[in-house]
Amino acid sequence: MNVSLAGIHHPTLPTIRMVEEIMKKTQYFRSKNQLSRQLPKQVMYPTLTRILDYLEESNKIVYNNDGSIVWIFADSHKIKEALKKSKPFTKL
Repeated sequence: MNVSLAGIHHPTLPTIRMVEEIMKKTQYFRSKNQLSRQLPKQVMYPTLTRILDYLEESNKIVYNNDGSIVWIFADSHKIKEALKKSKPFTKL
């Protein structure tokens, strides 16, 4: 994990992927704390928060009103195959 001079934690790609894999596998966490305890490696809270912000911005997770976190990203093999077979979009 890299830390800038301003004290902002920048997660590494392996850390982001680790969190994504746990989120995909479990799909629902009551809290960030529950997610943090499920991770195979310890992740600093500010770093985990940045990763979750990224996942929310990329429409992979949502937060419920009660603070729970839900994985919503559709990672379907059928969708990937359909995208590969689709024709490219061209402007008229």
